[in-house]
Amino acid sequence: MEITPKLREVAHKFETPFVVLDLNLLQRNYERLQRSVKNAVIFYAVKANSNVSILETLKEMGSCFDVASRGEIEKLLSLNISASRMSFGNPIKREEDIAFSHKLGINYFSVDSEMEIEKVARNAPGSRVYGRIQMSSVDSDWPLSKKFGTDMDHVKELMVYSKELGLIPYGISFHVGSQTYNKYRWKEAIMQASDIFLYLQEEHNIHMQMLNLGGGIPIQHTKPIPSVEEIGEIVDESIETYFDFVPDLKVFIEPGRSMVGDIGTMVSSVLLRSRKQTEEWVYLDAGVFHGLMETIENFRYEVVVDGKEDEEMKTFTLAGPTCDSVDMIYQQIDLPASITYGDIVYFKNTGAYTVEYGTYFNGIRPPKIYILDYI
Repeated sequence: MEITPKLREVAHKFETPFVVLDLNLLQRNYERLQRSVKNAVIFYAVKANSNVSILETLKEMGSCFDVASRGEIEKLLSLNISASRMSFGNPIKREEDIAFSHKLGINYFSVDSEMEIEKVARNAPGSRVYGRIQMSSVDSDWPLSKKFGTDMDHVKELMVYSKELGLIPYGISFHVGSQTYNKYRWKEAIMQASDIFLYLQEEHNIHMQMLNLGGGIPIQHTKPIPSVEEIGEIVDESIETYFDFVPDLKVFIEPGRSMVGDIGTMVSSVLLRSRKQTEEWVYLDAGVFHGLMETIENFRYEVVVDGKEDEEMKTFTLAGPTCDSVDMIYQQIDLPASITYGDIVYFKNTGAYTVEYGTYFNGIRPPKIYILDYI
């Protein structure tokens, strides 16, 4: 999202911090992904940004939804979004939530362990399950390689086990890591998934039907990125090459950041500038606990100070407003040398994983949300 004259006007109109969202960009992102990956069913990852305006826009465009909890399911239901358009993609679920979602009609469940399969079998008998491969995330800004997924041999065992418990081993999912810069990671993952499909078909007469590409498509921040079209070309070529033995393969994709990241801009204000020994510090009214959680892993947003874009730069430490030493946005960042109290600071392309992380820690409210077309 560009810093337009209208956005600058809005920045001085409302109390900071807040995030401005452009729903026209959201619609373009959805249509672009549809064009780029052939015949894929889009399951928007609700966790990226569950703002009602986003969900309603995607609902009208025909999107399905990847959910991680009962709370997300209930929010979608409140918007009259059918459970048949949802997939329960979190492989760490409460039993009562599995039963609740199954009763509603959700029929897709992610698994990466025996215990999770047993939970699904007890509470959603006959459901479709898909096993998650553990992927390397070395080429991504936000790795997901340790907590989720498991190795290929284990996934094979899990799919066999799921059939033994009366479930339908339906497919394979993976996630190459959020904000992935290497488009060939998708090819690698598709090759691995193909191997699992083939093994189960030949050795256990299990014919799976679905490949879930997960998320990971990057948006523009401070590094060069492959385009959605480039990634789509690799995906389509890889599926054609490695899945020619699966007739009518169903392809799911779960965009989060790539769908909503660039539709938003966070607007904050400088609360304090100070010097500590040899270091210069700037404190904002939004920090790690109020929307910028991803910066604790040095996730680099493009930061712009309103009206000072062409000034000489100087290195600062940038921090948030709370009484917690963890609330450090960047230990080193170049900002205009004249930055001072009251200056407006933009964090570009912050539509994903910002407001969802916002807390009331220290009694400080999280960023509000404004829709560009409504202000």
